[in-house]
Amino acid sequence: MNTAETTVLVTGASSGFGLATVRRFATAGARVIAAARRRDRIAAAAAELGPRVLALPLDVRDPVAVEQAINGLPDEFAQIDVLVNNAGLAKGLEPAHQTDLDHWEQMVDTNCKGLMYCTRAALPGMVARGHGHVVNVGSIAGSYPYPGGNVYGATKAFVHQFSLNLRSDLHGTGVRVTCVEPGLSSGTEFSTVRFDGDQQHADAVYDGTQPLDAADVAEAVYWAASQPAHVNINVIELMPTVQSFAPFQVHRPNAR
Repeated sequence: MNTAETTVLVTGASSGFGLATVRRFATAGARVIAAARRRDRIAAAAAELGPRVLALPLDVRDPVAVEQAINGLPDEFAQIDVLVNNAGLAKGLEPAHQTDLDHWEQMVDTNCKGLMYCTRAALPGMVARGHGHVVNVGSIAGSYPYPGGNVYGATKAFVHQFSLNLRSDLHGTGVRVTCVEPGLSSGTEFSTVRFDGDQQHADAVYDGTQPLDAADVAEAVYWAASQPAHVNINVIELMPTVQSFAPFQVHRPNAR
C-alpha cells in the first residue's frame, strides 16, 4: 500500500478504536476521512493531524446521510481506498428477558445497519476502480457467547458473516475484505456507553488486567490494509494474554 496515495474512511472516529485508526493511517501519510457524530472531536483531530485529515460529521444510522456524505466528498478525498467500519456500541448487560428493547434496537441500527449503509455507499467506486479494502471491526463476542451479550454478540456475529459473504461477492473485483475481532480492550468508551455513563462500573471491567488498547486494534487494521494487493486477510482475532476461553456453563439444580 502506497499510503501517500491512499484515502481511508473511518467511522466512529471520535474516540477509541476509530480515533486510534485515524491517527495510525494519518501518521503513515494517508489521506483520512474521520467520520463521527461528535463534530467537535473529529474537528479537533483534523486540526491536530493536518489538512490530510477531513472531519466528516455523520450518523451512520441514517442511510440518506451516508449516501450524501460519501457522494459529496471533496475531490481529493472522493476515491475511498479503505473503508474502516468501526462505528458500533454495546448497551446494557441484562439477560434477554430483562433487557431494554431500545438498547437492542440501538445496537442493531449502528452495528449492523450502519455498517451496511456505509459499505453499500463505498463499494461501487471500489469495484469500478478495481481495488479497495473494506475492514469491518467485529468482536470476539461474535464467536464466544457470555451472559448479557445477547444482541451485542449477535450483531458482531453478523459483522463476521457479512464480511465473509462480502468477500465471496467481491471475488475477482480486486476489492479485499477483512474482519478484525478484538477481545477485552481499554482506551475506549465501550464500557462507559454500555453502562450508561457509570464510570465506576465501567472501570471495574478492567480492574487488575492489562487489556488491549485502542492502538493495538488500530495496528491490526493498518497491518491488514498494508498487505500486498494479492494478499487478503480474512479475519484477525486478537485478545490480551489475560483473557482466554471459558468452560461451558452447567446448571446443576439438584447438586448437593
